[in-house]
Amino acid sequence: MIYLKEEHELIRQTVREFALKEVEPGELERDEKEEFPVDLIAKMRELGLLGIPFPEEYGGAGLDNLSYVIAVEELARISGSLALTLAAHVSLGTSPIYEFGTEEQRRKYVPRLASGEMLGSFGLTEPNAGSDAQGTQTAAVRDGDSWVINGQKIYVTNGGYAGSIIFTAVTQHEPRQISAFIVDAGTPGLVLGKKEVKLGCRSSDTRVLHFEDCRIPAENLVGGPSELGKGFKFFMKTLDGGRISIGAMALGIAQGAIDKAVPFVKERKQFGKPVGAFQGVSHRIADMETEVQAARHMIYHSAWLKDQHRPLEHHSAMAKLFASEVAMRATFSAIQVLGACGYMKEYHVERYMRDAKLCEIGEGTSEIQRLVISRQLLGRLD
Repeated sequence: MIYLKEEHELIRQTVREFALKEVEPGELERDEKEEFPVDLIAKMRELGLLGIPFPEEYGGAGLDNLSYVIAVEELARISGSLALTLAAHVSLGTSPIYEFGTEEQRRKYVPRLASGEMLGSFGLTEPNAGSDAQGTQTAAVRDGDSWVINGQKIYVTNGGYAGSIIFTAVTQHEPRQISAFIVDAGTPGLVLGKKEVKLGCRSSDTRVLHFEDCRIPAENLVGGPSELGKGFKFFMKTLDGGRISIGAMALGIAQGAIDKAVPFVKERKQFGKPVGAFQGVSHRIADMETEVQAARHMIYHSAWLKDQHRPLEHHSAMAKLFASEVAMRATFSAIQVLGACGYMKEYHVERYMRDAKLCEIGEGTSEIQRLVISRQLLGRLD
């Protein structure tokens, strides 16, 4: 593939070996127990995976976004949960501080996040603000040298383990103004809510965060006073990049389904021959491989566009849309060709299908992606 260089293959090999050796052995148990893998996060920190796309001067590895996408993909081949944890930390919890924060904010937070000293998190969704993110109701009121925050965020990935959380809040109602802020874990008034019980990605941490007269320093307004009211814009740009990582997660899950299905259909025999010899099975495998390769090209191209600082809004939406739906089809097909075995936990593919479903929902549903893509071509017709 034209995008790939020696360093990309090296990161793939490194993450693949880590995933097979360290992640896969306990993945079924972590999924069953909904156990957050603190020990694996520590090992990822040692490997430098938590800061792949950030400059070395900010504690990162100084690699490109394509390297980061490959890392997410390779983790997802084994664990959608761990891939999601990494994606939420890098794309959502750290990138907006690096891209939109003041230099003081970058120096304070990014080195600790990129080095893996702490995890990052991102609060956008609320009970009445999902796909309509402009419906944010969490409010921030200026009080001297502080902002006082009240409201709540839901479905916050890494929320219970993050050292810092970047979030949006309304700072003015007429005209409506949404700003972005950073809050440190342990700040009085920041209350961790319940941990969510989920269909898939069960060993990632997802929970509610409550702001109850939570007072944060005025300097925690992302970008400083001149960027007041630009939080919604910041977060939409963040999601443009974040969709690439969720697409990479979907790609890895789909590839993982192929990894499990191909050996099975070559070895499993029915009617005196391997089930892969039957056209109904072999053609399904062919479709899986074709779609996964197409998704890989779209994801890698979007990462390349981001590395080239080129517009990527509808490219990342298309890549995320296609890869996430490919992941659902691929995991369904893997279960089907494994038959009853595919329905059993020990063969992993039922977990892959449960994990894949998130990719059609998180960071914008498939319906929202189609809206983004169509508006790029047609403009707003309503």
